[in-house]
Amino acid sequence: MPTPDQVVSLDNQIEQWRSYLSRRQAIHTVDIAELEDHLREQVATLVGAGLSTDEAFLVAVNRLGNLDALSREFAREHSDRLWKQLVVVPSDSVAQLARGRMDAIVAFCLAVAAAVLVKLPALFGLDLDEDAHFYLRNASFFVLPLLTGYFVWKRGLDQSKVRWLAVAFAAAAVVINAYPFTEDGPTLVLAAIHLPIALWLVVGIAYAGNRWGQVAGRMDFIRFSGELFIYYVLIALGGGLLMGFMAAIFQAINIDVEPVFEQWVITGVVGAVIVAAWLVEAKQSVIENMAPVLTRLFTPLFAVLLLGFLATLLVTGRGIDIERNALIAFDGLLLVVLGLLLYSVSARDPQSPRGPFDVVQVVLVVSALLANAFALWAIAERINEFGFTPNRVAALGMNVILIVNLAWSAVLYIRFLRGRAQVAPVEKWQTNYLPVYAAWAAVVVIVFPPLFRFI
Repeated sequence: MPTPDQVVSLDNQIEQWRSYLSRRQAIHTVDIAELEDHLREQVATLVGAGLSTDEAFLVAVNRLGNLDALSREFAREHSDRLWKQLVVVPSDSVAQLARGRMDAIVAFCLAVAAAVLVKLPALFGLDLDEDAHFYLRNASFFVLPLLTGYFVWKRGLDQSKVRWLAVAFAAAAVVINAYPFTEDGPTLVLAAIHLPIALWLVVGIAYAGNRWGQVAGRMDFIRFSGELFIYYVLIALGGGLLMGFMAAIFQAINIDVEPVFEQWVITGVVGAVIVAAWLVEAKQSVIENMAPVLTRLFTPLFAVLLLGFLATLLVTGRGIDIERNALIAFDGLLLVVLGLLLYSVSARDPQSPRGPFDVVQVVLVVSALLANAFALWAIAERINEFGFTPNRVAALGMNVILIVNLAWSAVLYIRFLRGRAQVAPVEKWQTNYLPVYAAWAAVVVIVFPPLFRFI
């Protein structure tokens, strides 16, 4: 919460910004009052993330440039102030450093707690290899409740919302552990895969706080999810490099450390999730996300990949393998395509003209839509020939959900490309569609096991 002095400082800076826009209104037509609401909302979010009021104002104006040409000009003319705010120690740096230090302490304590939690079953005689079914059922609960707790603390959520979040995790834990699954059966594996998908929505509600009902709040969570994946992969690569060097130097003195890796690497796997989340939060306080930047690089590559796949499919006449691992990889690819579309749209300047990259986006979505249609056809044929199984029904449902999402996304983006609509409806459609994935995942976890007699 800004202090009275900070409020005065913010009001003075906003007045300077309003004066700048008012002087330039002869060139641009803008709704200053509406833009000011956006600006103050961004400032409040950034201050809550740990920035000083001055820093928050400058970063918010820079981000507001995506909505308004004048604010973009203002941010460009004052970019030197932004740089100074980021590198020169501000007057309230002691308070900022204290907040940042506390944030880091809480995150690392929760990471250690996750590491301890995943090793706790060993105290009761459970082994990761021999009791893999227990870990399979409960993998989500070693880290997701702690990650949710981190955002509950950071966002300062009220007790009523915290209770509902706790109820969601408790209900999920009861269901997944009470069901009499056949060991290593398909319904157990499907439930273990879909449970974290359903619970990720619970994490999102905690992350967005009071902004979950807004498109911007849900979009922030989607950005966070992409950034978290990127940071987690980077941490995993660094951890792999560390273990490689460790193995090499100990091998030089004839000591095998592989058993140590086997016993303790899982603690790093779960703890790194919370560390990655903290890194995303810390980085987002200062600069924009890197996910939209990577989107510009990978969108053309994925479009070429899908076009090549479709061409090969048509030339060879081969059908799509609908075995479980192949379907997981295929659906994962389609989800990445949706992510690329969403990150690209969210980072796009609404005032920029339609260009070649927009055409590539449409090609990517339509290609994914066609590939999904082929996959649906293959699943339907297999069901018609061999009947229903848990894997086939789960794949059918997920692909129906994906094809609906892709189809309407393609319609909205083509409308935008033809100049009949803005690009914002694409983002709104995608963020509003999030609960559908969580709902289907919950159906697979709760309904599928009894429906298929826990096989």
